Formats: sequence, C-alpha cells, structure tokens
Amino acid sequence: MGVSERATTALDAMSDAVLAIAEERSVDRVLQRILNVARELAVARYAALGVPDGEGAFSQFITAGMSEELIAAMGPLPRTHGLLGAMLESEDSYRTDDVRQDPRFRGWWPEAHPQMGSFLGVPIVSRNGILGAFYLTEKVGTPEFTSADQRLIEMLATHAAIAIENARLYERSRELSSIEERNRLARDLHDSVVQKLFGVVLAAQSAATLLERSPEGAREHVVRVQELAQDAIGELRSLVLQLRPAAIETEGLAVALTKHVEVLRRVHHLPIALQIEGPARVRPGIDEELFKIAQEALQNALKHASAGRLEVGLVERSDAVTLRVHDDGVGFDLQAAGLRSHSLGLTSMEERAHALGTTLAISSAPGAGTTIGLEVALDGDSRPDR
Repeated sequence: MGVSERATTALDAMSDAVLAIAEERSVDRVLQRILNVARELAVARYAALGVPDGEGAFSQFITAGMSEELIAAMGPLPRTHGLLGAMLESEDSYRTDDVRQDPRFRGWWPEAHPQMGSFLGVPIVSRNGILGAFYLTEKVGTPEFTSADQRLIEMLATHAAIAIENARLYERSRELSSIEERNRLARDLHDSVVQKLFGVVLAAQSAATLLERSPEGAREHVVRVQELAQDAIGELRSLVLQLRPAAIETEGLAVALTKHVEVLRRVHHLPIALQIEGPARVRPGIDEELFKIAQEALQNALKHASAGRLEVGLVERSDAVTLRVHDDGVGFDLQAAGLRSHSLGLTSMEERAHALGTTLAISSAPGAGTTIGLEVALDGDSRPDR
C-alpha cells in the first residue's frame, strides 16, 4: 500500500471513528473506542490511554493489544512518572525507536510486563489543559513510528479531547438528572406515605374515643389502622426499592427485573406477568438504563393506570435486547395538551432510550391500556452471564 493510499485509508478510518465517538455517552466507552482507533492508525502492537487524577496517579488507564490475563498479572495501575508523566506535562508529542534509552525511562516494569522498544506519546489537549495522553509502543513491521504516524495520532487527539469533554458533560448532566429523580421520589414519599400515616393517626384517635362508648366501632377503626399501616409500609418498600435498585452490573437485567417484579407483586397485590426469553447476559451501561425505563414504566402503570394486570417482556439476543411493559388500565391520549407535565416520566424514558441509540415506542388510548417498548441493537460484545 502506497503512502497516499495509506493516508486516505487512515483518514477514512479517522472520520468513521470521530462519527462513532460522537455517538458515545459513556466516558469509559469513549476512551476505549478512541484507543482502539489510535492503535489501528499507528499500527502499534500495544496502546494505552491514561487520564491523570491530579494526585500522581491515573484515574483511568485503558489498554489495547493486551489480554485480560496479562493486564491482571501486571498488577495495579501505573503512576504518572517517567515518560508516562512527561506526556502529561507538555503539549508536545514524543517519538523514539527505543524507549529504554530515554533518560526519563525509569528502567522498571512489572515482571509480567512485555518488553517494549519503539514509542510514540501524544498528549490529549483541550482548552482547559491536558486531559490525558496516548501511549503507543512496538510499531508493527518497522523499527519505529514515523512522523506520519505522529500527525495522524495528533489529529485524533484533537477529536479525542472534544469527545472526552462531551462525554464528561453528558455524565454530569445524568448525575443531575439522577439527583432530580431522587428529589421526585422524596416528594412522592412525602405525599403518599405521610398522607397514609396521617390517616393512621386519625383512625387511632377515633378508636381511642370510641373504645369506651362503642367497642364495636373502635374495633372497626383498629382494623382501618392496620390497613392504612400496611399500605404505608407497601409504599415505603416500593420507593426504597427505586432508590436502591438491584445490583444490575453484576447480576444482569433479567435477574434484576425478576427481583423487582417479585417485590412489586408483594407490595401492590397485583398480578404482574413476567416473560424472559434468551440466555441471561450482562451489558454494562445498557442494563442499567433499560432497568430504569422498566422501573419508570411499571411505576407509572401502578400509580396512574388503575390497571388490573401488568405484563413485562424481555427478549435477550446476541445482537439486540427488547423490553416491553403493558398494562390494561385507563390509558391516555398521546396528543393531549400538557401530557408531559403530568409526572408520567415519559420524557425521562425517551431520553434514556435516545442515549441507548434507539426510540421509545408508546402505544396508548383512553380505555385501551398502555404499552411501552424499545429494542436496543448490540455490538455483539455482551457476555453471557456466568
């Protein structure tokens, strides 16, 4: 392949990478995607991307070209010293045919660390300073990285800085949304549970008043106290479950959803059918968002739909995951004015679906129930749950 042909191929790859990176919303996924592209563009055997924590260590140090076993054998993350630290102190790139001959090389690697010679270091610089750096080693096919390699990685670093900052801003906005959601739940807790507890107090007072004059009437009020207290406990359990959901990142969506539905059945005494198809899988980042969508859809149905039955469907495949929540309740007019302001959580669910690269499908009509669904395409790297 000639020089001009390789340059064209590299630029095409970079264009595809930039477009793909722009779609990512997770900082970790952005960094891994950028690093994989950098390694391919520079034709390096090994690559790493480090983000400093400001205290002499890396908050993130992502690698490419190394097996999980090798990474585990090398031990903890490296410190920001030697050449690794030097790339975070200057905006200038650095190339050498043998990293071991550089005076900044500390001469120490973990026992399992592969030996490395040729090296290309490129800082990732934004308007606010150096965000991190690319570390590429062991040029494949030739003894050292070229000036053309350096220019390509420097171009990618410019786009990487923008992508990293955008991903960080997005994650911060999601954190704020999470805080707002917790505040909403706190308001629900106050409105529903406190109201029921107030009813408990009134019923207890009435029972005490009637205890001498009308024991039978007092007994009825005591029964009412029991009913109200049970309702309040149910509301508390439901809200606490929303505040502290199952460990989805380790158990996967299917297990977490099963546990959630079981609790809702006990709390609300309502039939909730759950059908799961396909082998259980763990999809970091995706499962959490799908669980929150299912949680919101179920809560809406239980709170607003006056439904007699709910149905939850989850289909897990290697290339996609499909989620569906249906209720036979009162339904609503999708075109009604002010719909979004009625605390139905539709906007929140739609935003989560958009972040997953798909669209939320909503089907409803007055008296005809409601169905919420979406399908998320997967890239094939989701591992079966073991």
